[in-house]
Amino acid sequence: MQSYTIGQAARLLGVSPDTARRWADGGRIRTHRDEAGRRLIDGKDLAAFSVELAQSTGGDEEASYTTARNAFPGIVTAVKLGDVAAQVEIQAGPHRLVSLLTREAVEELGLEVGMQATARVKSTNVHIDR
Repeated sequence: MQSYTIGQAARLLGVSPDTARRWADGGRIRTHRDEAGRRLIDGKDLAAFSVELAQSTGGDEEASYTTARNAFPGIVTAVKLGDVAAQVEIQAGPHRLVSLLTREAVEELGLEVGMQATARVKSTNVHIDR
């Protein structure tokens, strides 16, 4: 499972590293230390926290205005596999993006909950990069 540093988690959540550190210090998000002593957050924990955080804000923030070719780096929060099709959800800061793609594409990309991915939005299409 992929783990994230406080700085990486902050970028994915759309907050400052200081805010992410305060959340970790306050016990809102669980961390552990690696061999070098850096604090890390497990990908699944970060995915769950990002969904919780987005739901708790309730969309009160001012809407962001973006162009049609924007990239939304975030964290995979759900992967639903069917026989042929798949649905992948990414939480990118306050934005929840859902992409419908083939099961084969999900397997080739190795997408799973807790990993970092980028949703690229163009018109009504959402593409996912690793």
